[in-house]
Amino acid sequence: MNKAIYIATSEHNSGKSIVTLGLMSMLIGKTAKVGYFRPIIEDFEDGKLDNHIETVISHFGLDIDFEDAFAITKSKLIKKKNKGKIGEVLDLIIEKYKKLEEQFDFVLVEGTSFSGEGTVIELDMNVLIAKNLGIPTIIVGSGVGKTLEELIDSLYLAYDSFKVKDVEVLAVIANKVQPENIDLVTNGLKSNLPKEVLVNAIPIISSLNNPTIKEIVDELGAKVLFGKEFLNNEVGNFSVGAMQLRNYLIHLKENALVITPGDRADIILGALQANESANYPSVSGIVLTGNILPEDSILKLIEGLTSIVPIITVEGGTYSITNKIGNIKSKIYADNTQKIETSINTFEKYVDLDSLSTKLSAFEADGITSKMFQYNLVKRAKKHRKHIVLPEGSDERIIIATSRLLAMDVVDISIIGNKKQIENKVAELGIAFDFSKVKIINPIESENYEDYANTYYELRKNKNVTIRMAKDLMEDVSYFGTMMVYKGHADGMVSGAAHTTQHTILPALQFIKTKPDTCIVSSIFFMCLEDRVSVFGDCAINPNPTAEQLAEIAISSADSSLAFGIEPKIAMLSYSSGSSGKGDEVDKVRKATEIVREKRPDLKIEGPIQYDAAVDMEIGQSKMPNSEVAGQASVLIFPDLNTGNNTYKAVQRETGALAIGPMLQGLNKPVNDLSRGCTVDDIINTVVITAIQAQGL
Repeated sequence: MNKAIYIATSEHNSGKSIVTLGLMSMLIGKTAKVGYFRPIIEDFEDGKLDNHIETVISHFGLDIDFEDAFAITKSKLIKKKNKGKIGEVLDLIIEKYKKLEEQFDFVLVEGTSFSGEGTVIELDMNVLIAKNLGIPTIIVGSGVGKTLEELIDSLYLAYDSFKVKDVEVLAVIANKVQPENIDLVTNGLKSNLPKEVLVNAIPIISSLNNPTIKEIVDELGAKVLFGKEFLNNEVGNFSVGAMQLRNYLIHLKENALVITPGDRADIILGALQANESANYPSVSGIVLTGNILPEDSILKLIEGLTSIVPIITVEGGTYSITNKIGNIKSKIYADNTQKIETSINTFEKYVDLDSLSTKLSAFEADGITSKMFQYNLVKRAKKHRKHIVLPEGSDERIIIATSRLLAMDVVDISIIGNKKQIENKVAELGIAFDFSKVKIINPIESENYEDYANTYYELRKNKNVTIRMAKDLMEDVSYFGTMMVYKGHADGMVSGAAHTTQHTILPALQFIKTKPDTCIVSSIFFMCLEDRVSVFGDCAINPNPTAEQLAEIAISSADSSLAFGIEPKIAMLSYSSGSSGKGDEVDKVRKATEIVREKRPDLKIEGPIQYDAAVDMEIGQSKMPNSEVAGQASVLIFPDLNTGNNTYKAVQRETGALAIGPMLQGLNKPVNDLSRGCTVDDIINTVVITAIQAQGL
């Protein structure tokens, strides 16, 4: 079930804060522990906090430290993007969000505000973040300065940007709409958006758009002379006191801000008196320009008044100060409880809270992104720590991967190799490497060498293996590492960076052997595509499996898929879909599909089916309209190694997908094979999935 909501906008000054405050108030009334998270925030000065975060945390009394409530500042994001490191940003956002998700029953996530440098990338970033967090979205847009058609178009464009990436949009809210146009806007949006999307419109509330004296002080760097206790006074309008007092008074309007040079005592005192008079509008404050202070006698007179408004003094001429005040965009901040309460009340009045609450509780994320999948892998591996042996300690990639795994603190590691050579390589590479946390084993010098050789001899003597042969084989790093796993001195092994697949797998087949209910060892790749993770099998081990073996591969792959949090929907791939195709190859796939249905009626499976029909919803439904798998397959079983190996590599290269694996299936204990062209990341990912496999044993 859903544990979060993402608030997004497509433009600056949309009034997103009213939705954040209103939603937070609603959630706190329904949920025991509510968290708040802003993935990207504006840059802030040392000693200050982000205004949005400070306001929400302080007003609602949330138990969250400021540093935990955001991931990255906008300037750092832009630098990362320019270096092509958006993936690192997503990793950080997911990690920080997940910590809050574990701590709270529900998390309100507020997107960026579209201001300053980087605005052009913000909509895409909001979509990308919501997608990778796997949470639904509420889109907020402003009606200010737009025709009805322009408002509807802008909100639909934002909606479509999320939907095209399969991010569920629960609601669209048109904010700052003229009160008389509320029904017109609501009906217009409903006619353009799917009926399942909740649509609401909120009128423009002048008091929320009016800046306070405090905001003017902060923006202008002003000095407060009088009335510090009234800095939250709202400015309804402002005017310059440059004419004679008798003429100026007729221009005063409610909550007026008086702007005048500091030596105009007549305007200052007249404005203060007007504020007291029942015949004139109230005055919110007085701004004294030119850095000129009134004479001491005037200051003394003001000090003696029983009622006063904020009086502030600023540097700069009257004209420039007036323009600056006119450009101030009001924000809601922690001290201004009146604006916060107005926001909450307005949200509750104009948004269908019951329908929104129902949608929030009913939403379930569909699928999982590659970033979220990778994050969950590491999280699961850490939960029940396992010990993995890496037998190819002389390979530079293994040493670098070990260094990073130590920093991640995700598994215990043993390396098979020469310690002195590894120490020299670490020094040459200049990497951090905590030797106290790694066991480095030279087989011939190991205290277990004789025992391992004797064990192998006893297991294989009926295959004409002598004790001398056993000792020779135990000097081989693959055999020694596999024996560590067999004896329980390690939970799993990862090898193949410097050895063939056969060299890695043969020892495992000889004495770790296959599970009792499994007749074949096979492999899968986790294909981490942009918007989903698919399981490909078998792409590494079996050249031309029989129908029975293909069925076994499908069942093992489905079980592996489920074990790693992916709902298995199995597509048995062939060159035809349904019953139309003929020939030995398609008949093999058809027979394998029937075997799976007979052995495991609980599994959703379709076959034979073509690749495009398996993964593309439109094509799948047109070819096989009643299928539970067509168009949404998550486990794709290839008919032979030639097809599988080429397809996974083609998908990897053409789409930029991350291929994690191969992960071997069917063995009693986990041993996994690397490609000799593997990268450091490949090694790390394979170690992590091996550790997770070991948890299930």
